[in-house]
Amino acid sequence: MHKLEKEPMPPEIHAEVPDELEPAPLAYENPEFLNSPEGRLVRIMAEYQEPMARFRRERIQDTVVFFGSARFRALDVAHSELELLASSGSGEPAPEYEQPARPDEIESGEASRLKLKLAEAAVEMARYYEDARRLAGMMSTWSQTLPGRRHRFVVTSGGGPGIMEAANRGAYEAGGKTIGLNIQLPFEQHPNPYITPELNFDFHYFFMRKYWFAYLAKALVVFPGGFGTMDEMFEVLTLTQTRKLAKKITVVIYGPEYWKHVINLELLVEKGAIAPEDLELFQFADTPEDAFRILKDGLTENHLESDYEREQQRLERERIPVEPAPSAQEMMGPDITKTR
Repeated sequence: MHKLEKEPMPPEIHAEVPDELEPAPLAYENPEFLNSPEGRLVRIMAEYQEPMARFRRERIQDTVVFFGSARFRALDVAHSELELLASSGSGEPAPEYEQPARPDEIESGEASRLKLKLAEAAVEMARYYEDARRLAGMMSTWSQTLPGRRHRFVVTSGGGPGIMEAANRGAYEAGGKTIGLNIQLPFEQHPNPYITPELNFDFHYFFMRKYWFAYLAKALVVFPGGFGTMDEMFEVLTLTQTRKLAKKITVVIYGPEYWKHVINLELLVEKGAIAPEDLELFQFADTPEDAFRILKDGLTENHLESDYEREQQRLERERIPVEPAPSAQEMMGPDITKTR
């Protein structure tokens, strides 16, 4: 007979209770998830829905968008020197060798040829700053006279310095609401102080920022600028050219002396790259008064005199209420369960 083997002893069981767990974060409050590649769709949706909610809350119907250089400061009474900014959207000054010549350098003859040219350009750009400021003020003053419960043709910019600041400043000084659609950049940048606080936006995604530029815009004013300005201008012109916009948009290119040196649009026609009628997608202007006339005529013809607009105005003869529009929760009241 085989000797029976002993059964193995069961392993010793530890009766210790693990430490109590902290509550798991809610998905929409979990920064590790929200900032991960898996959270990208949520971030994109937030940059659509959150601005939409604020625009509705503030009763913004449509906008007039100002594009232009962010690199130049205004020629202000309190500052005798012009300063060139480091790059688009940055609040930091450019290196010394890129700065325009100072008055003392010009008087002493110590300024280099490049610095003298930059000084001349800085004065020219300061003039464009003041023109943008004046035009935005004229637009905002006129738009506030229009009937209806919603704000029409609200002056909008990219929210930064330079021409963007000038546009927001002009609308602010005229007593109107004004929008800033800022963008997060690798270097330090801040929204300019003239934006209506409730309409101060900051985007991570360039394409979502561009969406909000184009979606609400009924007119576009393009002041002298660089890569970003040209990118934004040609994007809107392409949408118009290909009839992807379900509306007519008035485009004013401000400063023909600048732009006709930068871009030869007539050559595009001569080479067959664009059709001759594509040059009718925009108009040039060189004074705030000319630009305002073009904008007012285009906006009136395309958006204030149509049957739909007339009906809307008939239904909305009341003055724009001072208080923001109620949220969905406030409108539904006791008929809907309150949520957070």
